[in-house]
Order: sequence, then C-alpha cells, then structure tokens
Amino acid sequence: MNISNPGGPRLRPAREARRARTGVAVLFVVNGALLSNLLPRYPEIKSDLDLSNVLIGAAVAAHPLGALIAGLSAGILVRRFRSSRVAIGSSLVAAAALVLAGLATEWVMLALAFFIAGAMDSLTDVAANSHGLRVQRFYGRSIINSFHAVWSIGAVAGGLTGAAAASLGVPLGSHIVIAAIVLGLAALASSRLLLPGSEPDPVAVVECLSAAEVEKSLFPAARRRATFFARYGVLLAFVIIAAGGAIVEEAGSSWSAIYLSGTLGATAFAAGLGFITLQSTQVIGRLLGDRMVDRFGQRAVARAGGFMVFVGMGTALAYPSVIITILGFGLAGFGVATLIPGAMHAADELPGLRPGTGLTLVSWLLRVGFLISPLIVGAVADASSLRFGLVLVPIAGVVVIVFAVAFPVRTTQSLDSTATHTFSECLECQHDSDRFLLSNPDETIPAISTHKRETNNE
Repeated sequence: MNISNPGGPRLRPAREARRARTGVAVLFVVNGALLSNLLPRYPEIKSDLDLSNVLIGAAVAAHPLGALIAGLSAGILVRRFRSSRVAIGSSLVAAAALVLAGLATEWVMLALAFFIAGAMDSLTDVAANSHGLRVQRFYGRSIINSFHAVWSIGAVAGGLTGAAAASLGVPLGSHIVIAAIVLGLAALASSRLLLPGSEPDPVAVVECLSAAEVEKSLFPAARRRATFFARYGVLLAFVIIAAGGAIVEEAGSSWSAIYLSGTLGATAFAAGLGFITLQSTQVIGRLLGDRMVDRFGQRAVARAGGFMVFVGMGTALAYPSVIITILGFGLAGFGVATLIPGAMHAADELPGLRPGTGLTLVSWLLRVGFLISPLIVGAVADASSLRFGLVLVPIAGVVVIVFAVAFPVRTTQSLDSTATHTFSECLECQHDSDRFLLSNPDETIPAISTHKRETNNE
C-alpha cells in the first residue's frame, strides 16, 4: 500500500507489493516474448508449408479466434483458481502451443497451435491484468501502463531473438523449443513473487470510497447521459478504438516481415525490424503514456496517435522502401501505445457497470480486430498486392481519430485531490494485509494509518 504524509514525500510501498510488481512484470514479459519469437520466422513457415497469403492469414486468425472463444471464461477461472495460478498455467500451455507451431508440418497443425495459443493468451491477459490491478491498489497510483510497457519490452526481446535465429540459420524447431523452455521456467519462477490469496471482492473496494469520491470519479459527460444506450454507445466507441490499436499491432506482427521480405526484398534480419521497431516505439510510448495523458488528456493523446498511424503507414505505403516502411511501423507503434490501455481504463470507469465489466468486454471484443485484420489483409493481398492490403492500417488511424471523442478531455480533473483513504476503515486493505501477515509474520504494518489517494497516473 502506498502510504504518504499529506504534502510530504511519497513513501515506498510495502515489500510484498514491490515483489508482486516484479512478479507481474515477469508474466507480462513472458507473454510478450512467447509469440514474438515466432513472428520473424513467418516467411520461413509460409515457404516451408507452401501457404498462400489467405492461408497464412487464416492460420494467424486462429489466434484471436481462440481468444474470443476462451476469453469470457477468464473471469470465472480467475475467481475459481486465483489470478496468479491462471496467469502462470495459461503461460505454460501457451509455451507448449508455441512449440507445436514451430514443429508444424501442415496448415491444420499450425492453425491449431495458433488457436490454443490465442485461447491461453486471452486467459493470461485477463489474469495478469487482474493481478496487476491488485498490486496497483497497494501503490495508490496508476502503474498498469508500466506492465504494458514491459510486455512490449518482452515482445521486442522475443522479436530480436527470432530475427537473430533466422539470420543465423538456427533450425526453427530448435529455436522455438529453447525459447519455450526458458520462458516457461520464467513464468513458473514468478509464482514466488505474486500476492497470496484469492481476488478481493469488488464490492469491498467500492465501499472504501465515499459517495462524494465515487460521484466525482465519473466522467462529467457520462454522468449527465448515463442511460443504457449512451453507456453502451460509449463502451462501443472504446471497443472500436482498442480494435484500431489491435489492427495496427496485428499488421506489425503478422505482415511486416512478409511485406518487407517478399514485397521489398529485405534480408531476413531486416524483415524482422518492422515488428521490432513498432514494439520498441510502443515501449517508449507506454513509458511516457501516463505523463502524456496527465498533461494533454486521453482524447488529445488518442487523436495524435491516430494521426501518427495515418501519417507513418500512409507514407510508408505511398513511398515503399525498406527504411521508410520500418520507420512507418515505428511511428505507428508510438501512436497506438496508449490506445488499448486507455480504452480499457476508460471502459472500467463507465458509470452504471459493475467493477471490471467494461474492462472485460473491451479486452474480449478488441480481439475482433486481431481476428478480422489478417483475413482482410490476406484476402486483399491475394486479390491485388500486400501493399494494398496494408492500407487497412492508416484507415484504422483515421477511425481512432474519429472515435477518440468518447474519451474525456482530462481524466485527472474529475478526481478530488483532497480525498483521503483511511487504512483502518478499508475492508480490502485490512483483508490483504491480514492475509499477507499470516504468510509473512516478520512484516509489520506501516504506522501511518491515513494516506492521501493519488490522483495522477504517474
């Protein structure tokens, strides 16, 4: 729990919170690195299995299809088996599915591997974010963007590993088996760092806030128009924004290597740089994301991001070259950095929905973008060219610009900066602390009982 004296310096969170933050970060790194190890080797898989653009696109689309089918069960599994266990278990199964994809000898086996990996990814996504939000409560401020940043770091590391293995001629099967073993062991090791016990009751969290705090935490526009259709209309806008970000990320992961190597004639290593550059700039954008949103507001940041996607990929497709395309993917990656976390956070704060409902729906439905985009791009590529199929990416940037109006101008202005949170009156704080002290008898509870609720997203 982040305890601080009013007007004084912010004190460090308790030891278990810092350890749990590291554990959650490990899970995000593993999740980002798993599939990205395979991405630079898509051209090799496509060639070895003699697949058309439509078939490779359909196989890749099995990943979000599995996520859509399994995604709604994530909440039930988390409540039944704990977020930590679900996140670790699904990561291990995803690693096994990665091996199956690397050893695939026919399209059906490849599609099945992607389907299983997608299903496990949806479970890991909800479980790891759920545990991360538990840890965030101990900090009293937003740290969720930092987890998405380390996910991108894991994706970059995995992409670099895959690109290096491809350029060095390392057999695909050997590379993937080694990567799966290393990442699986890392996921298992995180279990010693995560928070003990089951998920806290969302009702207890709400009871910790006064009526004034709850009222002031709602978006002003949404508070005035909290009807059924307006509420779900705004939620749909957040889904579309998140799906726009998903389309851009999917283009970088599924098509950048194929486009750079097949259409532009890049080397095996250079072909992997499109995805690596996108993920690298996404890391930077997510590390800066909280400060940018605090400074300019989520609406302005989302619109600027959509504009970067349109300009970056629009220019890359208008003037095709290896360097311009890599830079275009990089600019697009920075542009979409805060879209999915921002849409999830905004949906979770919509009035009239149970805690976590908006987050779950956006997390589940945004995968439609991951599902349809490889199919659309692949079909257009076979009908004309992959360059023309990737026009979907700058179109997604324009869509984000249009629907960004659903975001509030400033999220921090609606919060009460003077609100205090009393440890002794918070059911969730006591529950988590009691549970931790039972398993860690040498820890002590901080002496300060009242701490100021943080209102920024740093």
